[in-house]
Amino acid sequence: MAAGNNHNTINIKNRKATFDYEIIETFTAGIVLTGTEIKSIRQGKCGLTDTYGMVVNGEVWVKNMYIAEYSYGSYNNHSTHRDRKLLLNRKEIRRIARDTQQPGIAIVPLRLFINERGLAKIVIALGRGKRQYDKRQSIKEREDKRTIDRMFKH
Repeated sequence: MAAGNNHNTINIKNRKATFDYEIIETFTAGIVLTGTEIKSIRQGKCGLTDTYGMVVNGEVWVKNMYIAEYSYGSYNNHSTHRDRKLLLNRKEIRRIARDTQQPGIAIVPLRLFINERGLAKIVIALGRGKRQYDKRQSIKEREDKRTIDRMFKH
């Protein structure tokens, strides 16, 4: 691979995920992409906001993931929000399918990155949606931590 050094810098996070969901278990999966999609990801032009996962016919799919059209792509450029299949082993898929049957459990994409072999990977998690008071608690803990950090600085 010629492009060597810059692939480790791509690390797109879904910041809202840990705020909206209590993370139960995480999985790292490959993504089935087209050529123009991987090029856009390598340029960092993608996002995980409002992205979610689903199990369909024994396959895990990520829906609503934004990957910008590749600037040098031609007529065969990809659509920006198409559904993309995730690559996991059978045991992981069975476990995810079983756990998402429970009410309140969702597949939440946490992070998109390029591994050392230059392949796009996505970290997904099984998450339980937080209630409103849990979110308020998270905000309070975050603000308390900031206050403490500020006090130590000065």
